[in-house]
Amino acid sequence: MTLKEYFKGEPYGAKKEMAQYLGITPTWLGLLLRKSRQPSPELAKKIERATQGLVSAHDLRPDLFD
Repeated sequence: MTLKEYFKGEPYGAKKEMAQYLGITPTWLGLLLRKSRQPSPELAKKIERATQGLVSAHDLRPDLFD
């Protein structure tokens, strides 16, 4: 599942809440959602934990996680 797909079923405000949990700005999360930027390996792992594994670190950074 992509990060964008994950947020399709989430309520209003979920992106802001996720950004706060991850310690990033909503703007940075938006760049990740549009795949304009890649998360660091540490951030990819945090996203995986925050989404309870629905969005895997491997899906976010296939170049780093095999």
